[in-house]
Amino acid sequence: MGDASEERRRFEEIYAAHYEAISRYALRRTGSPDDAVDVLSETFLTAWRRLDAVPDGDGTLLWLYGVARRVLANHHRGTVRRELLISRLRGEFLEAAPEHAVAEQAVADELRAAFGRLSDDDRELLALTGWEGLRPAEIAEVLGCRAAGVRVRLHRARKRLAAELAKEGLDAERYGAPAVAMTEGALG
Repeated sequence: MGDASEERRRFEEIYAAHYEAISRYALRRTGSPDDAVDVLSETFLTAWRRLDAVPDGDGTLLWLYGVARRVLANHHRGTVRRELLISRLRGEFLEAAPEHAVAEQAVADELRAAFGRLSDDDRELLALTGWEGLRPAEIAEVLGCRAAGVRVRLHRARKRLAAELAKEGLDAERYGAPAVAMTEGALG
């Protein structure tokens, strides 16, 4: 190709002309928009790196589809490898874990479920207290409100957490405060 400005101009034309088609292609074939964005970016990165190999005219879109297809295949292979590894490690953990560790994990899962059903605002308040160790006055500063308001909201959030814990059959007295701390690994 030669001139860098000419290469950039050509790439920008390819991108503008085919972005929508390739993004639709990726969205239809992936499980999430995030995965589609990964496929899309990798496809156009390949086009940039191999700009000399990108055909002109009608062949451009077909070439991009071919690249996207290979990127998707790599993405799917990676996903399958990760799922197999996770499954294998989970099995090894369950075999090696003492029985009480498995029971603790089940309780932690129930705690995460209860915590996850709370509103975003309630989770944020409880997380600022339980995970970050902030006092109501400090939370008020973070949220830009009064400490008295935080104390009221925090009291209500704790009540809602207790109700959610009760739905899971967990004792709020035993798990109320530790519940937020135990959810940190999965939700933080």
